[in-house]
Amino acid sequence: MRASRWSLLALLASVATAVVVPQVGSAAAAGGTATAPHSATAAAAPITVAAAIGAQNGSSATVRGYVVGQPTATTTVVRSNYPSDYALALADSAAETNHTRMVYVQITTSFRSAYGLKTNPSLLGAQLDVTGSLSAYFSHAGLTSTTGFSRVDAVPTTTVPTTTTVPPTTTVPPTTTAPSDAYYQAAIGKTGPQLKAALNQIIRVGDKLDYDQVWTALKATDQDPANPNNVILLYSGRSQSKSTNGGGANDWNREHVWAKSHGDFGTATGPGTDLHHLRPEDVSVNSNRGNKDFDTGGSPAAEAPGNYTDADSWEPRDAVKGDVARMILYMDVRYEGGDGYVDLDVNDSVNNGTQPHHGKLSTLLRWHAQDPPDAFEKRRNQVIYDSYQHNRNPFIDHPEWVASIWG
Repeated sequence: MRASRWSLLALLASVATAVVVPQVGSAAAAGGTATAPHSATAAAAPITVAAAIGAQNGSSATVRGYVVGQPTATTTVVRSNYPSDYALALADSAAETNHTRMVYVQITTSFRSAYGLKTNPSLLGAQLDVTGSLSAYFSHAGLTSTTGFSRVDAVPTTTVPTTTTVPPTTTVPPTTTAPSDAYYQAAIGKTGPQLKAALNQIIRVGDKLDYDQVWTALKATDQDPANPNNVILLYSGRSQSKSTNGGGANDWNREHVWAKSHGDFGTATGPGTDLHHLRPEDVSVNSNRGNKDFDTGGSPAAEAPGNYTDADSWEPRDAVKGDVARMILYMDVRYEGGDGYVDLDVNDSVNNGTQPHHGKLSTLLRWHAQDPPDAFEKRRNQVIYDSYQHNRNPFIDHPEWVASIWG
């Protein structure tokens, strides 16, 4: 009988101990100083913005900082009149104004309605925890492919489990779609060659421009988010007046990312005028790139810091490596030779010359993974869809389809 009484007392003590644990965790969630027990599944502690800036290695982390504005260019952060819900800047101080002490955060689709500054301007000065990949964004220390946002300063008046943060910080779909999966209905669920064939049938439908119309279109698709009178040049990254297009030494002209000699399609309507691979670029930089394939290495490119070139290849600056990859892959899928146009194919070579091939595939796949679609690229895709060709680049909407087709 005594042994049973002691067993009962031990059981009651165990239950009492179990009840204390969530109370300790709740106190910490409410801003207290109590420390929760160690657990194999406990989330890693947030790191500072300074630490995030110093650890741009692609690893996953949760960064804690104050919202100090929206980045619109590498050195520009606005604190009002926000142009979109696609990005925000965090700093270790709410009063920070030096962009070098900020981390630029990509806001993925799931979180734009709750954390985008255009919709939620009152977030300026709020303290957030954001989870994502420590990777460059706008050619600046960044946090990309974000999977979780939560406000640190939004403390409830009652004890609430920390997992009730809205929007949820877990189970975020890895893909984003625009405008919706209705556009890609025939491709959803397919993989490999079947996916590629389905996408070709979808994106080949749309309007086509002549080469003169491209001038006007590029002024809209590549407009500088910080200055509506300018366009952003692809390789040089320079913001330049829309009115300076032409053939002069410091003008900008129409760069064919899939070099038009690779298949000899020239500037004829079709692949020669497809906005999904045409970008503004400085005339002399465009000439320097020529018809070279894409690969790493070489010497610094004149007038285009961050770009490199050698006899047979061109390496674009880091901020647009993924953009270039997705444009080349789009051209491969769009032009299959079945609608009167040349059949274009990406391969793993350089020195492709006039063959309807472009490379180097292995390098492009790596760039696609390293530089995910950003706000500028997504906006560009939408403008082309809404106002000009009425088709989309599927690898901007569904980056995961690149691996499904090319492995």
